[in-house]
Amino acid sequence: MSTDEQPDSLAEQAAAWVPPWARAPVPADHASAPEPEPPPAPEPEPVPAAESTPPAPGPVPVAEPTPVVEPSPRRPEALALLDDAELRAALEAIMLVIDEPVAEVVLAQVLEQPTDRIAAVLADLSAGYTAAGHGFDLRRVAGGWRLYTRPEYAPYVERFVLDGQSARLTQAALETLAVVAYKQPVTRGRVSAIRGVNCDGVIRTLLSRGLIEECGSEPESGAYLYRTSTLFLEKLGLDSVEELPSLAPFLPDDVEEIADAQR
Repeated sequence: MSTDEQPDSLAEQAAAWVPPWARAPVPADHASAPEPEPPPAPEPEPVPAAESTPPAPGPVPVAEPTPVVEPSPRRPEALALLDDAELRAALEAIMLVIDEPVAEVVLAQVLEQPTDRIAAVLADLSAGYTAAGHGFDLRRVAGGWRLYTRPEYAPYVERFVLDGQSARLTQAALETLAVVAYKQPVTRGRVSAIRGVNCDGVIRTLLSRGLIEECGSEPESGAYLYRTSTLFLEKLGLDSVEELPSLAPFLPDDVEEIADAQR
């Protein structure tokens, strides 16, 4: 059967179908028949699923960066590692630059040392200066420690400091200062009543020199109250007003009545 002759029915077409390998070669000048479609590629076999799927890995923890610590300003090493000789030298250096008595607790805080050790070293320094016969002394006055010249060398110091100028208090100023010291806190009117004269000018002088200071006011009258200052204790070489000598032997028995009558 030629290729031009086509069977009419499907049965005839099926019976007349010849596989390509059994067909006779087709002449070149003849129209080529359509090539058969290639067989479909085999489907890939399904991969069996795993029995258990491992959990997806979580986020990897990232270590926090170590903060950069700036170097602190250089400071002296703690004196806990210093011996007594170095601590003595440090205390002497401080004593040379202070202008008022310094309490042991303040020195202990500055030097980072126990207060008992500071007090012991200061007492030892004072005893050493006295034993060596120095012209200065380390004394505890007005609640603190400070270097002072020795009394036996006072004329030379006064000659150098005063240079011919008198800085002594007048008799009226000394009397007024004594009244304030023994009656503090006391008002100006009370001082004037005890002395029997007006003390306003003398009070101003003592205030300007820093020997007395205001310490509040009297509740009844509102008048200012006065007391001795730290400079007063320092000048007299006292640690507190409790060390003042007793005044009772030098006063009359009715001094209070006299003072009240003069008010």
